[in-house]
Amino acid sequence: MADTNWQLQPGLKLDPAIAADVAKIACALKSLSVYASLVIEREDCPEDLQQIVDDGVKAIGKIFVW
Repeated sequence: MADTNWQLQPGLKLDPAIAADVAKIACALKSLSVYASLVIEREDCPEDLQQIVDDGVKAIGKIFVW
């Protein structure tokens, strides 16, 4: 098994290739979360952006151990 920088939640089984792709999405989403946190302070930011990002981060947390 290849050395990875992510770990699946206990009991979760996922094809390694698919898990690697989902991990890339998770990393992008975490980056978006940081970006959204900075943008939220601006007045022209959509009100629901933070909630959308937070929901995505919670969903990824169901798959990966952070």
